[in-house]
Amino acid sequence: MRNIYVGDVGVIVQYLQLALNRAGYLNGINGQFDKETCNALKGFLGDGVGCYADRAAWTKLIPYLKGYTTHVIMAGETLWGIANTYDTQVSALLTANPSLDAMNLQVGTRIYVPFSFALVDERVPYTSILTEYIIEGLQIRYPFLVTGCIGKSVMGREVCYLQFGSGEKQVCYNACFHANEWITTPVLLKFAEAYAKAYAEGEELYGEDTETLFDEFSLYLIPMVNPDGADLVNGIIRNEEYLEQTRAISEDYPSIPYPSGWKANINGIDLNLQFPAGWENAREIKFAQGYTSPAPRDFVGDAPLSAVESINMYHFTIAHDFQLILAYHTQGEVIYWKYLDYEPEHSRRIAAYFGKVSGYQVEETPYASGYAGYKDWFIEAYNRPGYTIEAGRGENPLSMDQFPKIYEDNRMILVGGMTQL
Repeated sequence: MRNIYVGDVGVIVQYLQLALNRAGYLNGINGQFDKETCNALKGFLGDGVGCYADRAAWTKLIPYLKGYTTHVIMAGETLWGIANTYDTQVSALLTANPSLDAMNLQVGTRIYVPFSFALVDERVPYTSILTEYIIEGLQIRYPFLVTGCIGKSVMGREVCYLQFGSGEKQVCYNACFHANEWITTPVLLKFAEAYAKAYAEGEELYGEDTETLFDEFSLYLIPMVNPDGADLVNGIIRNEEYLEQTRAISEDYPSIPYPSGWKANINGIDLNLQFPAGWENAREIKFAQGYTSPAPRDFVGDAPLSAVESINMYHFTIAHDFQLILAYHTQGEVIYWKYLDYEPEHSRRIAAYFGKVSGYQVEETPYASGYAGYKDWFIEAYNRPGYTIEAGRGENPLSMDQFPKIYEDNRMILVGGMTQL
């Protein structure tokens, strides 16, 4: 995290405020490093120094973004006492430290201490930084989760995934192919947290038995396919070379607001127009619309699979045996389920179920958007159910004010992607 000072505004200030809020020193998040935030930070640090968050301050704050800290067991301590000290639960300590013997604590052992708050916040924008923190925090809280990365972005950001279960039926959900559709990232992260918590506590997930889900399915979640783009839209990139590149690209497309209208990767390639399923058709359509060079949106690239983030998704998919995929986008509250005349077995039935539980319209993809997408390629290559979910309504990027409704609309789709197979 970069240094921030009184008077600064933006997403990083929101993360500072989120950490202070969780630590009990601040109410509210407004993205402005104001006097109230200054006083809260001084109280949290307890040193009375000037009002700024530097590396030392962030070292103390970041655990409240990752959702856990560590503790070295001292003589005479009990798990109940440790839980009370950190305002957490013994069950959370045992889940995060599965090899720990509560009746025989070993002095000097370092353990993970999950905080009691939910990791996925519903107020702040999502960037690669927060996404990485949450994935790390979930894996620490719930070590039965498997985490990994499918590759790196243009700027070297890792594109990470979470895996639930080890069943034979493999399913994959992804989000944030498009930069200004980053609100889809917390949809997958919130589902991951809900699933993990329910499984750890032996409870149902939205009416479904989590043990059965875990045993029968291998669920892969890729919350942020396009981390560079999300960071650009949210104003946290500081690399002047890439910023200058994106500004120059935007100057060729003045009708698209910068950076809020940016959908592409950092090189100006639309990642969801990169797949070998009618790519030439997509090129013809988008060139006719005027997207003939790197652009904030809708440029198909010089060839299919020429953008590293799309290549990541392609290779990760062919390395697995996914029976179904969901690709999360915004906006329109619509579900697209077909590619050309392909109609994989069960795909129409599952689409109808998704529409019923979400209230979204189920439609065939419009011609102008009907080629070279990830969903299109998956259906053509595997003849298995694939769906593009356009969540929410309005102008991208959607406000987090919409998030509770978006999640409520989609939670049964996320479960149904497994149970309806």
